[in-house]
Amino acid sequence: MLIKNCKIIYTDRIEDGSVLLKNGKIAKVNPELTTYDEVIDAKGLYLSPGFIDVHIHGAGGHDTMEGTYHSLNEISKAIVKHGTTSFLATTMTCPTEEIKQAVYAVYDAMLRGTKGANILGIHLEGPFISPFMIGAQNPLYLQKPSIEAFENIVGPYRSIIKSVTLAPEIEGADELIRFLSQHQIVASIGHSKATYREAMHGINEGMSHITHLYNAMTGLHHRDAGVIGAAFLSDVTAETICDGIHIDYPALCIAFKQKSIDNILLVSDAMMACCMPPGSYVLGGQNVIAKDGSVHLENGALAGSVLTLNKAIKNVWTHTNYTLFEVVQMATYNPAKHAQVHDKKGLIAEGFDADLVLFDENIEVQTVIVGGNIIA
Repeated sequence: MLIKNCKIIYTDRIEDGSVLLKNGKIAKVNPELTTYDEVIDAKGLYLSPGFIDVHIHGAGGHDTMEGTYHSLNEISKAIVKHGTTSFLATTMTCPTEEIKQAVYAVYDAMLRGTKGANILGIHLEGPFISPFMIGAQNPLYLQKPSIEAFENIVGPYRSIIKSVTLAPEIEGADELIRFLSQHQIVASIGHSKATYREAMHGINEGMSHITHLYNAMTGLHHRDAGVIGAAFLSDVTAETICDGIHIDYPALCIAFKQKSIDNILLVSDAMMACCMPPGSYVLGGQNVIAKDGSVHLENGALAGSVLTLNKAIKNVWTHTNYTLFEVVQMATYNPAKHAQVHDKKGLIAEGFDADLVLFDENIEVQTVIVGGNIIA
């Protein structure tokens, strides 16, 4: 398959060109234009690496915590239409048996394959988080962090766990952080009431990421810089929910400036109402209401989002001074590094997986290719 007449988005520029795909891979960038069996004339559309979402709970009326192949497959089909070609299925703070079932379901779905976006593994959000920064998580099912508790949850499927969100200030966190780091699993600060010193201690123990920066964590105060200060004064990466609701755009620009685009990831934190009409839904066993582009628990707390990554890219590109290729990097190559697949995904380069998105000037997705096949 040849994609011609496209604007190719690299990490440092955008250039007109063409891309040849063979056997599910990018075979050649700007090949000599001869005769090919299948040709897509992009007609000036942008060609981007497929978007990678490392924090997403659900979409299309389904949730990871349903713990079934069907639900995960439906999520993958819903989000691929918006350019997400890979994702980390994200769990919630729920009863242990439900999390274990969700972990197995993801393992099974990775073996069987999905009909939309690829599943790269699991992001465990909780249950080792703070009751004082609970957000939309369920406080009834919090657990103290320990290697034993973690191993009980993941069982024989530890290899598919890519990241774990936990609060570093909770007793027992140090041991688990070190264990995760030793096994190349990202330990991420989130849902945490840590002081600056506690957050920095967690980072020194091996924490390397911040879950939904600014949300459900201690803010930047002039007498205690909190988790935000630790994020800004360390080399951790950080993810941001760029729906214009979770973070005000000036605060977003401050984070981008402090961290640089190389260390920021765009995520959706989407839940089952994503790609669905407004109404009543469920997140982690709790009732939520989706309306006016946001999702809330009945008590008013934000409960994930209905954001898709193409909208996140458009929001950042529209409301900041960053170039399109810089914004796209935050939704492609940076999350590929986070999920440890940056040797094969996240770039338009020869030998990389042919996971690609064609979109227009409004970041409206026109064509999505996964593994060299047109999916949407």
